[in-house]
Amino acid sequence: MNNNLKLVLALLVLAVGGGALWMLQRPMPMDGSQMAMADGGPIADVKIPAELSSLATIGKRAFDVKCAACHGANAAGTQGKAPPLVHQYYRPGHHADAAFFLAAQNGVRAHHWRFGDMPPVEGVTKGDIKGIVAYVRSLQKENGIN
Repeated sequence: MNNNLKLVLALLVLAVGGGALWMLQRPMPMDGSQMAMADGGPIADVKIPAELSSLATIGKRAFDVKCAACHGANAAGTQGKAPPLVHQYYRPGHHADAAFFLAAQNGVRAHHWRFGDMPPVEGVTKGDIKGIVAYVRSLQKENGIN
């Protein structure tokens, strides 16, 4: 076998293997269906904290205005639109607070879910995002996501 053919075969194996690995890292919906295909209600069952800090209270207001249309009430996600933020993928050890700032300000390429890319959030300020992060972290903590 000549070297050019070996190189082409090696590249083909890498491309197919890399694509398969990338797809395996993208989670399938819990019921095995295409979550992003079904429009509708919340994805997660979210417990609400009895109390929120003043920053998280401000963040809830900002979330309700800027984020809830896609990410659902109380960050529970919306089938067919956007994932829940009250989910292990968004725990502080996996997505630091800075990731929320970057996603809101710049948008983000889809990488955990099959909802498509998230566009930048128009009119959101750094102060809004700081409060939103405090609110989402409060929800996560109440739901055992630390």
